[in-house]
Amino acid sequence: MKTRIGVLAHLGCLVLPAIVLLFLGQALAQDSGNSVAAAGLGIGLIVICLVFVAAGYIYMALALQTIANKTNTENSWLAWIPIANIILMLQIAKKPVWWIVLFLIPLVNIVFIIIVWMGVAEARGKPNWWGVLMIVPLANLVVPGVLAWAD
Repeated sequence: MKTRIGVLAHLGCLVLPAIVLLFLGQALAQDSGNSVAAAGLGIGLIVICLVFVAAGYIYMALALQTIANKTNTENSWLAWIPIANIILMLQIAKKPVWWIVLFLIPLVNIVFIIIVWMGVAEARGKPNWWGVLMIVPLANLVVPGVLAWAD
């Protein structure tokens, strides 16, 4: 689930500060004694990034909890706990729980995230290629919502 939070939140964390720094960077660079303004700008950018990350996490947790409820999977509240939500996804997709170890191996985790999301899509009665869309930027924000709230 952590990987699915990401694209919009990370995009917001990268693009928004770049835009702000582009317009305000020259103004701050000409006044070297204005460290309070620079600190305020930095704190503001961090707060904006945290808001985007929190919004993405809440969206993904709600979508996963709704998918778990609709597939009659026990303990749907696990969607809100960071590592436990992976276990919940494995239960929804009817995959072995030991696969959580595979989520910790770089590059291997991408393959298994796709396989698990394919299983989640099949559990919701959708074509399994919906799981492949989870590696497509911006589509990975739409897929969990469609799987959760489309009938």
